[in-house]
Amino acid sequence: MSLNRFGVLVASAVLVFTAFPSQVVFAASPADGGSDRGPRRSACPTDEGPGSVRCHAWASPNATTAPTGLTPAQIKSAYLFSTSSTAGAGKTVAIVDAYDDPTAEKDLGVFSAQFGLPACTTANGCFKKVNQTGGTKLPRSNSGWALEISLDVQWAHAIAPGAKIVLVESNSASFTDLLAAEDYAAKNATYVSNSWGASEFSGENSYDSHFVKSGVSFFVSAGDAGLPAEYPSASPNVISVGGTRLTFNTNGSFASETAWSLGGGGCSKYETAPSAQSTFSGYSQVNCAGKRATPDVSLDADPYSGVSVYDSTPYSGQSGWYSVGGTSASSPMWAARSAVAGTVINAAYVYGSSITYRDITSGNNGAACLTGFDLCSGRGSWIGATP
Repeated sequence: MSLNRFGVLVASAVLVFTAFPSQVVFAASPADGGSDRGPRRSACPTDEGPGSVRCHAWASPNATTAPTGLTPAQIKSAYLFSTSSTAGAGKTVAIVDAYDDPTAEKDLGVFSAQFGLPACTTANGCFKKVNQTGGTKLPRSNSGWALEISLDVQWAHAIAPGAKIVLVESNSASFTDLLAAEDYAAKNATYVSNSWGASEFSGENSYDSHFVKSGVSFFVSAGDAGLPAEYPSASPNVISVGGTRLTFNTNGSFASETAWSLGGGGCSKYETAPSAQSTFSGYSQVNCAGKRATPDVSLDADPYSGVSVYDSTPYSGQSGWYSVGGTSASSPMWAARSAVAGTVINAAYVYGSSITYRDITSGNNGAACLTGFDLCSGRGSWIGATP
């Protein structure tokens, strides 16, 4: 694969990656070239110790003055999503992240103006930012999480421009604080996106109750290190969202979608599969033996087919436009697409017949893509404007 002058993957060069102790760093193909086409890096390369999580965003190495990642129009074209400026009207999407992004609303305004989206502001009632209990005293800022927040907020708005957005910022990246934020989000939105996670641990199922509320749909990024499964992606109460890579023809039209090699997935060590999953016809071929299989579904996440994000809170000393990927991108897009559908999206819905999927049968994240269902892309990507 190679990148065209718009920063979009087109058919023709090879990507490789190398592992380092604290994070995974991509190595760009020599054919890629350009200031924003070097190694992608994790916005949150390490967690903060036991009981904490890290975000799943991966960014281009340098900020630019103009967008270089995929645009809302390109994503909507690839997935045949609604292009209506009121898509998602009457619904609310909550974004749960750690720390404060002090420029989240301002940056959303730049993003919206760039791509012709309706304004989403505190003043017009579309945007709201609160702390983990719904208050106005916000946590300290963190540059990596601020980039994550910019990604989540902007791409929820891109897919569901008619929906309201509630950004809930936890005091820290601990499970204790993030789950407090989750509880507030579930009381104030019908679709909740979480772009963070940690390795599974004994007793994690005691946290599963935070992802249960009648009428509320919960989405969690599956991770960015391939197998094994992470938590809370492995909770049977959430929709685990994995990652793919989009490629485009030289004329800009959609070419293909394959699994992202580092998209999260795997069989849970501790969680039992929900009945809708365990009775699904493709479940037996992933050999999870009654345990929760992740992901359930996928969308674009490979940092080399990353989306355009504007962030004026300095990240690594720079601000401006970034190309950002990770399952941090696919989770808010799935939450927003669900808001456009306007119905509760749970395991029964995902494993039913209401959603049209693009089955991802090429690629490997440590588990090979298979027909129908697998541990690298779940059932695949949501395509179409209905429901």
